[in-house]
Order: sequence, then structure tokens, then C-alpha cells
Amino acid sequence: MLPCQKHLFSIPDEVSYLNCSYMSPTAEPVELAGYQAIARKTMPYEILPADFFGPVANLKQLFAQLVNVADPERIAVVPSVSYGIASAVKNVKIRPGQNIVTVDEIFPSNYYAWQRLAAENVAHLHIVKRPETTVNRGKTWNEKLLESIDSQTVAVALPHVHWADGTRFDLVAVRQRTREVGALLVVDGTQSVGALPFDVREIQPDALICAAYKWLLGPYGMGMAYFGERFDGGTPIEENWINRLNSENFEGLVRYQDAYKPAANRYCMGENSQFIGVPMLTAALEMILGWGVENIQGYCHQLTQPYLARLSALGCEVEDAGYRGSHLVGVRLPKGINMALLKKETLARQVFVSYRGGAMRISPHLYNDSTDFERLLGVFESVIK
Repeated sequence: MLPCQKHLFSIPDEVSYLNCSYMSPTAEPVELAGYQAIARKTMPYEILPADFFGPVANLKQLFAQLVNVADPERIAVVPSVSYGIASAVKNVKIRPGQNIVTVDEIFPSNYYAWQRLAAENVAHLHIVKRPETTVNRGKTWNEKLLESIDSQTVAVALPHVHWADGTRFDLVAVRQRTREVGALLVVDGTQSVGALPFDVREIQPDALICAAYKWLLGPYGMGMAYFGERFDGGTPIEENWINRLNSENFEGLVRYQDAYKPAANRYCMGENSQFIGVPMLTAALEMILGWGVENIQGYCHQLTQPYLARLSALGCEVEDAGYRGSHLVGVRLPKGINMALLKKETLARQVFVSYRGGAMRISPHLYNDSTDFERLLGVFESVIK
């Protein structure tokens, strides 16, 4: 198993940061890459035309390796999940009476675009509600999801791991069902990719969009996306020079070009060269690939297991292991717990978690160790008496 990597992060010993699903801390190699990139920008005459393209191509290659995509031209650099989702939605054709399927309380950036598409076309956004049961909740939710996909379904918009409570959706089964009815599968991988293995060849989504500032350990304001063949020839949400064919020839840019670069390049954001962000995200992906995503997940599993058992003994509810990851766990709190006191105590002891809906969201990474969980359990034991 990987050893703890806290030495690469500037988190004080007295702080227990169990909140990577909110925002990752910046690792030293990523921080250094950012400083060096800022310094380079002070001498713009040293930034050559090739620098607009080469580093981005390398970044795409790294992300393609991370999610097992053979062709890095299928990868796009985006500024946010909402941008990537909007790019997909713009190219979905839907008729009155048809539907789009998603799940309860998905992240707003993945909701609003689909909601507008449905409303503007007199279609239906079908939201599969979270089951009320606490027994086999994840299994039941996945079953209800599959049952909701029918012959009128045009697209299924899903997170891989639910951002609020960590429920994991069986994307392989969903892909099989969408293929049966001819629907698209568009996945928000923000809360999984980088910490939970994601294999595009196995799952075969039509699009996968990920923000960079969480489990990809990168900067805010960047993201990565995969677009499959069903989006080839689509219309991007913006027209920028760098995505057009032969844009490497700066002298020839005045000769306007109708053709885009191949595959997913048309969906890249403008100014995707990102002279500060690209080196930072590159350093982050190199670090993740060096560790191995399966090893990150394994570390989180070994770390969390004994403490989740102790939380269950205190009356908390935790999703079955088969329907969640170990890097993001939604802990549903006992009835009658004093939430105000719980939040006050976590802050007082410098234990950082998130609260989403009715769950406490615990999201560790390689910089955490048993000390952090002992502090968290100490808070619960002081509040639950």
C-alpha cells in the first residue's frame, strides 16, 4: 500500500482536512509548477507559437492515460463542468414528449443545462428520486435508475459518484441500457476521476467531464473532458482560433478556416493554452499517475474502514461498500443529533468536512492518516452522548 503523502502538502499537523471533495490542497510539485509558470509569463518574448500547443497536447495525453482513452484527440480542455455539459447539451436533439434521465440532487452545473433543454423542447427531465430506505439504498437507487430509462429517453446525465452523499452509480449497467434504447450517456466524473478508477473503454460514455480542482489536484478554473464519436461534427459553444485546422501557423490565421481540428478539439475552450494552469494540472496528473488511481483508492479504503465501523456503532448510516467509493463517503447522522454543536466542534478542533443535504461528507486523500479520523471520531463521541 502507498505510504501517507502528507509531506507533499502544506497542511499543518493540527489540521485534519477531510474535504477533498470540496477542494483539494495544492501539492508542492503543483505549486512549484505554478510559480515557475508565473515567472515565465514575465518574459512573454520567450513564449513561442509552439508553446500554445505542445504543453496542451501533453496534458491531453496524460488525461487520456488516466481514463484509458487511446486517442488523446478525444480529450478537450474546458474551464468548468458547466462548459463541458453545455457543449454536450448543445448537440443533443430532442423532440416534444421525449425525456432526459438524471438522479436526485445532482450538482447544479449538471442540472440547469438539461432542465433548459427539456423545457425549451417541451420534453421531460425525469429525476430518479433517492430511495427513502436505509437498507440497500444504493442498490435500490441504481435499480430505479435503470427502470427509468425507456424508449423515449434521449440522454442519461449522471455523476459517477454522487457529489452530496458518495453514492456510486453502476455506469456499465447504465451504458448497456442506454445502448438498448439509443440514448446518450453523459457523465460528470468530478467526484471520482483521479481517486476512483474510471475506464472509458469499459464504460464507453459518450462524454465525460471533470473539474480539475478536486480529485485531479489541479487549479481552479480548469477541467478535462472526453467526447466520443457521437459528438464528432458537432457545434461548439464558442468559436475560437486555436481549435481550427492549421492554427499552428500564426501567419496564416488571417486566412480563415472552416474546418476544425479532429475529434474533440472543437470543444476546447478559448485560450486553452493556459500558460499557468496547464503546467499545474500537468504536474498534478503526473503525480496521480505515478501513485496509481487504484492505489489512491486502496489507501483510502484501508484508512476509512475501521472508522466507518465505529461511526456505524454510534448510530450513523453509511452506504453499502458496493455502492460507494472509499474516497468520498456520505455519513447520515443519527436522528436528534445537535447539528449546530457538531459543526461547532469540528471547526473548534480544526476538522474540516462538508455537509450536503442530510449527510456529512467525508473525503480523505493520501495526505490523511489515522490521526485525522481519531479527531473526527472524537468530535462525534463528544456530541453523541
